[in-house]
Amino acid sequence: MNPDSRISKRIAKGEFIITAEYLPSAKVESSLPDAITKALGGKVSAVNVADNPFGVALSSLAGSIALRQAGIEPIYQLVTRDRNRIALQSDLLGAASLGIQNVLCLSGYHQILTGSPESANVYDLDSIQLLAAITRMRDQGVLLDGTKIEGPFAMLAGAVANPFLRPMELNILRVTKKVQAGAGFIQTHPVFDVPAFGEWLTTVRAQGLTGKTVILAGVLPLRDAAEAETLRDRYTDFQIPDGIIKRLKTAGGPDAQRKEGLALCAEIIREIKTMDGLRGIHIQSGGNEAVVPQLLAASGL
Repeated sequence: MNPDSRISKRIAKGEFIITAEYLPSAKVESSLPDAITKALGGKVSAVNVADNPFGVALSSLAGSIALRQAGIEPIYQLVTRDRNRIALQSDLLGAASLGIQNVLCLSGYHQILTGSPESANVYDLDSIQLLAAITRMRDQGVLLDGTKIEGPFAMLAGAVANPFLRPMELNILRVTKKVQAGAGFIQTHPVFDVPAFGEWLTTVRAQGLTGKTVILAGVLPLRDAAEAETLRDRYTDFQIPDGIIKRLKTAGGPDAQRKEGLALCAEIIREIKTMDGLRGIHIQSGGNEAVVPQLLAASGL
Protein backbone atom coordinates (compact mmCIF):
# COMPACT_ATOMS: atom_id res chain seq x y z
CA MET A 1 0.00 0.00 0.00
CA ASN A 2 1.45 3.37 -1.02
CA PRO A 3 1.71 6.12 1.63
CA ASP A 4 0.05 9.47 0.98
CA SER A 5 2.23 11.53 3.32
CA ARG A 6 3.13 15.11 2.45
CA ILE A 7 6.71 14.22 1.56
CA SER A 8 5.51 11.31 -0.63
CA LYS A 9 3.29 13.69 -2.58
CA ARG A 10 6.11 16.21 -3.02
CA ILE A 11 8.40 13.46 -4.28
CA ALA A 12 5.75 12.34 -6.78
CA LYS A 13 5.30 15.91 -8.03
CA GLY A 14 9.04 16.45 -8.48
CA GLU A 15 9.08 19.36 -6.03
CA PHE A 16 12.08 20.64 -4.05
CA ILE A 17 11.89 19.22 -0.53
CA ILE A 18 13.06 20.71 2.77
CA THR A 19 13.21 18.58 5.91
CA ALA A 20 14.49 19.39 9.37
CA GLU A 21 15.31 17.63 12.63
CA TYR A 22 13.84 17.40 16.12
CA LEU A 23 16.34 16.08 18.68
CA PRO A 24 14.47 14.80 21.77
CA SER A 25 16.15 14.89 25.16
CA ALA A 26 15.80 12.89 28.40
CA LYS A 27 12.48 14.49 29.27
CA VAL A 28 8.98 13.24 29.91
CA GLU A 29 6.77 15.42 27.70
CA SER A 30 3.07 14.99 26.94
CA SER A 31 3.19 17.40 24.00
CA LEU A 32 5.67 19.20 21.78
CA PRO A 33 7.16 22.35 23.36
CA ASP A 34 5.68 25.56 21.94
CA ALA A 35 9.12 26.83 20.90
CA ILE A 36 9.70 23.78 18.70
CA THR A 37 6.22 23.97 17.19
CA LYS A 38 6.81 27.64 16.37
CA ALA A 39 10.24 26.96 14.86
CA LEU A 40 9.23 24.00 12.69
CA GLY A 41 5.51 24.26 12.05
CA GLY A 42 4.73 25.21 8.45
CA LYS A 43 8.40 25.78 7.64
CA VAL A 44 9.38 22.40 6.17
CA SER A 45 7.84 19.35 4.47
CA ALA A 46 8.64 16.92 7.28
CA VAL A 47 10.74 16.65 10.44
CA ASN A 48 13.01 13.78 11.50
CA VAL A 49 12.72 12.64 15.12
CA ALA A 50 16.12 11.34 16.20
CA ASP A 51 16.28 7.85 17.72
CA ASN A 52 18.64 8.04 20.72
CA PRO A 53 21.69 9.07 18.66
CA PHE A 54 23.87 10.15 21.60
CA GLY A 55 22.23 8.34 24.51
CA VAL A 56 18.86 7.76 26.15
CA ALA A 57 16.14 10.27 25.20
CA LEU A 58 12.41 10.42 24.54
CA SER A 59 11.62 7.72 21.98
CA SER A 60 11.39 8.60 18.32
CA LEU A 61 7.92 7.08 18.16
CA ALA A 62 6.62 9.26 21.01
CA GLY A 63 8.28 12.33 19.49
CA SER A 64 6.77 11.51 16.09
CA ILE A 65 3.30 11.32 17.60
CA ALA A 66 3.86 14.66 19.36
CA LEU A 67 4.86 16.25 16.05
CA ARG A 68 1.82 14.78 14.30
CA GLN A 69 -0.49 16.10 17.02
CA ALA A 70 1.06 19.55 16.49
CA GLY A 71 0.29 19.38 12.76
CA ILE A 72 3.90 18.69 11.71
CA GLU A 73 4.63 15.68 9.50
CA PRO A 74 7.15 13.40 11.21
CA ILE A 75 9.84 11.16 9.83
CA TYR A 76 10.11 8.38 12.40
CA GLN A 77 13.69 7.18 12.87
CA LEU A 78 14.48 3.54 13.58
CA VAL A 79 17.98 2.44 14.63
CA THR A 80 18.93 -1.24 14.34
CA ARG A 81 21.62 -0.93 17.03
CA ASP A 82 19.06 -1.33 19.83
CA ARG A 83 16.43 -3.75 18.47
CA ASN A 84 16.19 -7.21 16.97
CA ARG A 85 13.88 -8.00 14.06
CA ILE A 86 10.97 -8.76 16.40
CA ALA A 87 11.11 -5.34 18.04
CA LEU A 88 11.76 -3.54 14.76
CA GLN A 89 8.70 -5.02 13.06
CA SER A 90 6.56 -4.53 16.16
CA ASP A 91 7.53 -0.85 16.40
CA LEU A 92 6.80 -0.38 12.70
CA LEU A 93 3.33 -1.89 13.09
CA GLY A 94 2.74 0.40 16.05
CA ALA A 95 3.92 3.46 14.11
CA ALA A 96 1.65 2.61 11.16
CA SER A 97 -1.29 2.08 13.52
CA LEU A 98 -0.73 5.59 14.91
CA GLY A 99 -0.71 7.19 11.48
CA ILE A 100 3.05 7.48 10.90
CA GLN A 101 3.86 7.09 7.20
CA ASN A 102 7.56 8.02 6.93
CA VAL A 103 10.49 6.15 8.45
CA LEU A 104 14.26 6.65 8.22
CA CYS A 105 16.31 3.49 8.57
CA LEU A 106 19.69 3.70 10.28
CA SER A 107 22.22 1.35 11.84
CA GLY A 108 23.08 4.02 14.44
CA TYR A 109 26.27 5.17 16.12
CA HIS A 110 28.10 2.44 18.03
CA GLN A 111 27.15 2.57 21.70
CA ILE A 112 30.65 3.64 22.75
CA LEU A 113 29.90 6.98 21.06
CA THR A 114 26.80 7.49 23.21
CA GLY A 115 26.18 8.25 26.86
CA SER A 116 25.69 4.52 27.48
CA PRO A 117 28.95 2.91 26.32
CA GLU A 118 28.35 -0.14 28.54
CA SER A 119 25.19 -1.06 26.62
CA ALA A 120 25.03 -4.22 24.51
CA ASN A 121 24.27 -3.61 20.85
CA VAL A 122 21.97 -5.79 18.76
CA TYR A 123 22.44 -5.22 15.01
CA ASP A 124 20.26 -8.24 14.20
CA LEU A 125 19.50 -6.43 10.93
CA ASP A 126 21.49 -3.64 9.32
CA SER A 127 19.87 -0.58 7.77
CA ILE A 128 19.74 -2.14 4.30
CA GLN A 129 18.02 -5.26 5.60
CA LEU A 130 15.57 -3.07 7.53
CA LEU A 131 14.73 -1.18 4.32
CA ALA A 132 14.07 -4.49 2.59
CA ALA A 133 11.85 -5.64 5.48
CA ILE A 134 9.75 -2.46 5.29
CA THR A 135 9.42 -2.80 1.52
CA ARG A 136 8.19 -6.40 2.01
CA MET A 137 5.73 -5.29 4.72
CA ARG A 138 4.36 -2.52 2.48
CA ASP A 139 4.32 -4.18 -0.93
CA GLN A 140 3.53 -7.78 0.04
CA GLY A 141 1.66 -7.18 3.29
CA VAL A 142 3.68 -9.74 5.24
CA LEU A 143 6.26 -9.83 8.01
CA LEU A 144 9.70 -11.34 7.54
CA ASP A 145 8.43 -14.77 8.64
CA GLY A 146 5.55 -14.62 6.17
CA THR A 147 2.85 -13.70 8.68
CA LYS A 148 0.10 -11.69 6.98
CA ILE A 149 -0.31 -8.11 8.21
CA GLU A 150 -3.93 -7.35 9.02
CA GLY A 151 -4.87 -3.83 7.94
CA PRO A 152 -3.05 -1.24 5.82
CA PHE A 153 0.71 -0.79 6.21
CA ALA A 154 1.68 2.28 4.17
CA MET A 155 5.21 3.50 4.83
CA LEU A 156 7.73 5.61 2.89
CA ALA A 157 11.17 4.31 3.83
CA GLY A 158 14.30 6.44 3.66
CA ALA A 159 18.00 5.95 4.26
CA VAL A 160 21.16 7.87 5.07
CA ALA A 161 24.32 8.22 2.96
CA ASN A 162 27.78 9.56 3.71
CA PRO A 163 28.97 11.42 0.58
CA PHE A 164 32.51 11.56 1.94
CA LEU A 165 33.07 7.83 2.37
CA ARG A 166 35.94 6.66 0.18
CA PRO A 167 36.75 4.73 -1.93
CA MET A 168 33.94 6.00 -4.14
CA GLU A 169 33.20 2.52 -5.48
CA LEU A 170 32.31 1.27 -1.99
CA ASN A 171 30.24 4.39 -1.35
CA ILE A 172 28.16 3.97 -4.51
CA LEU A 173 27.74 0.24 -3.82
CA ARG A 174 26.14 1.02 -0.45
CA VAL A 175 23.87 3.68 -1.94
CA THR A 176 22.86 1.30 -4.73
CA LYS A 177 21.97 -1.44 -2.23
CA LYS A 178 19.83 0.98 -0.22
CA VAL A 179 17.97 2.09 -3.34
CA GLN A 180 17.45 -1.51 -4.43
CA ALA A 181 16.14 -2.34 -0.94
CA GLY A 182 13.47 0.33 -1.29
CA ALA A 183 14.84 3.70 -0.12
CA GLY A 184 12.39 6.29 -1.47
CA PHE A 185 14.58 9.13 -0.24
CA ILE A 186 18.15 9.52 1.02
CA GLN A 187 19.32 12.16 3.47
CA THR A 188 23.06 12.75 3.49
CA HIS A 189 25.46 13.49 6.30
CA PRO A 190 26.14 17.23 6.74
CA VAL A 191 27.89 18.89 3.81
CA PHE A 192 30.89 21.07 4.64
CA ASP A 193 33.18 20.12 1.76
CA VAL A 194 31.17 21.29 -1.27
CA PRO A 195 33.57 20.01 -4.02
CA ALA A 196 33.67 16.53 -2.46
CA PHE A 197 29.88 16.48 -2.21
CA GLY A 198 29.60 17.58 -5.83
CA GLU A 199 31.89 14.74 -6.91
CA TRP A 200 29.72 12.23 -5.04
CA LEU A 201 26.45 13.60 -6.43
CA THR A 202 27.84 13.53 -9.97
CA THR A 203 28.78 9.87 -9.52
CA VAL A 204 25.38 8.99 -8.01
CA ARG A 205 23.68 10.70 -10.96
CA ALA A 206 25.93 8.94 -13.48
CA GLN A 207 24.88 5.60 -12.00
CA GLY A 208 21.23 6.48 -12.62
CA LEU A 209 20.38 6.51 -8.91
CA THR A 210 18.92 10.03 -8.83
CA GLY A 211 16.15 8.77 -11.09
CA LYS A 212 15.26 6.03 -8.62
CA THR A 213 15.38 7.89 -5.30
CA VAL A 214 15.38 11.45 -3.94
CA ILE A 215 18.64 12.91 -2.63
CA LEU A 216 18.39 15.46 0.19
CA ALA A 217 21.67 17.11 1.17
CA GLY A 218 22.25 17.40 4.90
CA VAL A 219 23.45 20.73 6.31
CA LEU A 220 24.34 21.77 9.85
CA PRO A 221 24.85 25.33 11.17
CA LEU A 222 27.81 25.06 13.53
CA ARG A 223 27.58 26.86 16.88
CA ASP A 224 31.32 27.54 17.18
CA ALA A 225 34.80 26.25 16.40
CA ALA A 226 34.84 24.03 19.48
CA GLU A 227 31.74 22.17 18.31
CA ALA A 228 33.25 21.78 14.84
CA GLU A 229 36.46 20.28 16.25
CA THR A 230 34.57 17.94 18.57
CA LEU A 231 32.33 16.63 15.79
CA ARG A 232 35.23 16.15 13.40
CA ASP A 233 37.40 14.34 15.97
CA ARG A 234 34.68 12.12 17.44
CA TYR A 235 32.44 11.18 14.50
CA THR A 236 33.81 10.07 11.14
CA ASP A 237 30.72 11.31 9.26
CA PHE A 238 31.53 14.95 10.06
CA GLN A 239 34.13 15.88 7.45
CA ILE A 240 34.81 19.53 8.34
CA PRO A 241 37.64 21.27 6.45
CA ASP A 242 40.30 23.22 8.35
CA GLY A 243 39.24 26.38 6.53
CA ILE A 244 35.80 26.32 8.12
CA ILE A 245 37.19 25.86 11.62
CA LYS A 246 39.68 28.69 11.05
CA ARG A 247 36.91 30.96 9.83
CA LEU A 248 34.86 30.26 12.95
CA LYS A 249 37.83 30.89 15.24
CA THR A 250 38.66 34.22 13.63
CA ALA A 251 35.04 35.40 13.77
CA GLY A 252 35.38 36.49 17.39
CA GLY A 253 33.44 35.59 20.53
CA PRO A 254 30.60 33.06 21.00
CA ASP A 255 27.88 35.22 19.43
CA ALA A 256 30.07 36.08 16.47
CA GLN A 257 30.99 32.44 15.92
CA ARG A 258 27.34 31.41 16.06
CA LYS A 259 26.45 34.01 13.42
CA GLU A 260 29.40 32.92 11.29
CA GLY A 261 28.29 29.28 11.55
CA LEU A 262 24.85 30.26 10.34
CA ALA A 263 26.32 32.32 7.49
CA LEU A 264 28.61 29.45 6.46
CA CYS A 265 25.68 27.02 6.36
CA ALA A 266 23.60 29.45 4.29
CA GLU A 267 26.49 29.80 1.83
CA ILE A 268 26.73 26.02 1.48
CA ILE A 269 23.00 25.75 0.80
CA ARG A 270 23.19 28.42 -1.90
CA GLU A 271 26.12 26.59 -3.53
CA ILE A 272 24.56 23.14 -3.60
CA LYS A 273 20.81 23.69 -3.99
CA THR A 274 20.97 24.00 -7.78
CA MET A 275 23.24 20.99 -8.31
CA ASP A 276 21.91 18.58 -10.91
CA GLY A 277 20.36 15.58 -9.19
CA LEU A 278 19.73 17.23 -5.83
CA ARG A 279 16.07 17.23 -4.80
CA GLY A 280 16.19 18.94 -1.44
CA ILE A 281 17.89 20.03 1.77
CA HIS A 282 17.83 18.36 5.19
CA ILE A 283 18.59 20.76 8.04
CA GLN A 284 20.25 19.16 11.05
CA SER A 285 19.98 21.56 13.96
CA GLY A 286 21.62 19.48 16.69
CA GLY A 287 18.83 20.26 19.14
CA ASN A 288 18.71 23.98 18.30
CA GLU A 289 15.45 23.89 16.35
CA ALA A 290 15.04 27.67 16.63
CA VAL A 291 17.84 28.08 14.07
CA VAL A 292 15.77 26.47 11.29
CA PRO A 293 13.68 29.55 10.30
CA GLN A 294 16.79 31.73 10.57
CA LEU A 295 18.67 29.45 8.18
CA LEU A 296 15.76 29.25 5.76
CA ALA A 297 15.68 33.05 5.58
CA ALA A 298 19.45 33.47 5.32
CA SER A 299 19.78 30.88 2.52
CA GLY A 300 16.82 32.03 0.46
CA LEU A 301 14.92 28.75 0.93
